[in-house]
Amino acid sequence: MESFLITMLLTFKVALITTFILLVIGIPLGYFLAFSKSKFTPILETIVSMPLVLPPSVLGFYLLVAFSPQNAFGKFLLETFELKLVFSFYGLIVGSVIFSLPFMVNPIQAGFASLPKSLYEAAITLGKGHLSILFRVLLPNISKSLLVGIVVSFAHTIGEFGVVMMIGGNIEGVTRVASIAIYDEVEALNYSLAHQYAFTLFIVTFLILLLTFYLKKAK
Repeated sequence: MESFLITMLLTFKVALITTFILLVIGIPLGYFLAFSKSKFTPILETIVSMPLVLPPSVLGFYLLVAFSPQNAFGKFLLETFELKLVFSFYGLIVGSVIFSLPFMVNPIQAGFASLPKSLYEAAITLGKGHLSILFRVLLPNISKSLLVGIVVSFAHTIGEFGVVMMIGGNIEGVTRVASIAIYDEVEALNYSLAHQYAFTLFIVTFLILLLTFYLKKAK
């Protein structure tokens, strides 16, 4: 029971931190992609959306190679910042942020793109600054898109397997999240414990989505 609680708490901790970081990154990135007219925008959109189609094991493998202390970047992080991302909690967060990035950015980008240009132009004529327009005008008008991004990113993070397995491994209390625990218990033919993990995730995601749809209907 203690192991179950540790794993579930770690799973939700990773999901919450990842979702918060994604929200901070997703707002400016979604804004840029929605309004930028640069010829490089499609390239950035492609990079952001690649985790949607790229096999998780592929992304996990390259993150594992990049962050390994045996290679240049991983060695630099370890020697300069004493930061080891392979088989660590921080590596789990980084991998989760990269893998769930499009699930936050795409809804926010779509929300910004759907706003009428007159809304922004009217705020400009009233003498509002860019940050003031973003936080007081634009973001309140895409609240549903923000909600979708937050919910989907959270749900996707608690269910991811390939990337977290590759970069985080299976260290109890450090990187062993619920999706990995389910795989382990099934492999060990311990279906009752696997059911506990799976059913808990099922209920939590169902309730989160249900609450989200109720909130969307209420607005």
